[in-house]
Amino acid sequence: MTPSESHQEQTAQAAAPAPGAEAQDPAAKFAELEARHAEVSDAYLRAKAETENIRRRSEDEISKARKFAIEGFADSLLPVKDSLEAAIALPGATPEQLLEGVHATLRQLSAALERNRVIEINPAAGVGFDPHQHQAISVVPAEQEANTVVAVLQKGYLISDRVLRPALVTVTAPK
Repeated sequence: MTPSESHQEQTAQAAAPAPGAEAQDPAAKFAELEARHAEVSDAYLRAKAETENIRRRSEDEISKARKFAIEGFADSLLPVKDSLEAAIALPGATPEQLLEGVHATLRQLSAALERNRVIEINPAAGVGFDPHQHQAISVVPAEQEANTVVAVLQKGYLISDRVLRPALVTVTAPK
């Protein structure tokens, strides 16, 4: 007998029912498959429902996040508004008192911006020009290295690492 004939014979013996074992009743096999199908269908429907619930909850959370994203920032600005209203309500205030109130209100505003990760960009004179954080408004001849900040006309701001407004600067001209 050749090796392939031996293999075929072994395969046929494995497929044939063992001596004394009865062949499974087709009706019983069908009932077993129907039960398995019902089980798999139920699992599928539960998974589908769970996925739909997760999608719906996620959409609700995103909607709420968009709707109330500014809530913390607005809450931190309310004391600033209160201070400004209090300053207006004092008709007999002296210029010194008003100036003191303005400084206190500016400190409140700075603290509110800092709490909400709004960071000031205020480059010092002599710093190299950074096109990602600065906007050159004018160019002046100077003895310094080219593209060096000479003056800051308006501070810029970052939110986290993203530029909200670039700093407006005057830079030196190339020689």
